Amino acid sequence: MILRQILRRPLSCSAQLRTMSTGLKKDIHFGPFEVTDQVFHQTSLCYALVNIKPILPGHVLVIPFRQVQRLTDLTPDEVGELFGTVQKVQRMLAKIYFSDSAPDLKGQGIEDGSFNIAIQDGKEAGQTVPHVHCHIIPRAKERDGGKGEGDGRRGGNVGGGLWDLSRRPEQIGKFPAIEDKDRFPRSNEDMQKEAAFFREQMALID
Repeated sequence: MILRQILRRPLSCSAQLRTMSTGLKKDIHFGPFEVTDQVFHQTSLCYALVNIKPILPGHVLVIPFRQVQRLTDLTPDEVGELFGTVQKVQRMLAKIYFSDSAPDLKGQGIEDGSFNIAIQDGKEAGQTVPHVHCHIIPRAKERDGGKGEGDGRRGGNVGGGLWDLSRRPEQIGKFPAIEDKDRFPRSNEDMQKEAAFFREQMALID
């Protein structure tokens, strides 16, 4: 998500060319930031966006067009389209990141890896942009063997607590312990290239 403040100005020639190349009909904003160049998929009610500071490769966002802060502010139609788009993006990412021969799109499915799906619903939950957004993070088995050094505090492990009443199974798939200060923003060019590639792959998803 490129953090570029909204400027009130007429559509420039470069913006017109960008709109032609991306297929997007208007500028798209995530909270106060214009992110049009980083959008790789859109529906009538939401869009999918590459991430300026991904936790892991393939970390993307799905966001409603209408700017509201909380999940409960969305209409039933917006909720349905948001999560329907999450599922479609998952299928696309699975074909890229869960394959030994990525980006080969043959024979790879959701079962060949895992995903973290998360919404930080409000500032106390860590939300920094007051606009509902859903994180999708692919967790390929071959990247870290299902295990990774990480901070177990990145989310309440309710299931683990229930297992402690008997015998807890080994937990795998922790996030790598990366401090935010060590995650550097990607360049506009890198994000645009990734968005263009994901856009092509989304066209191949039923």
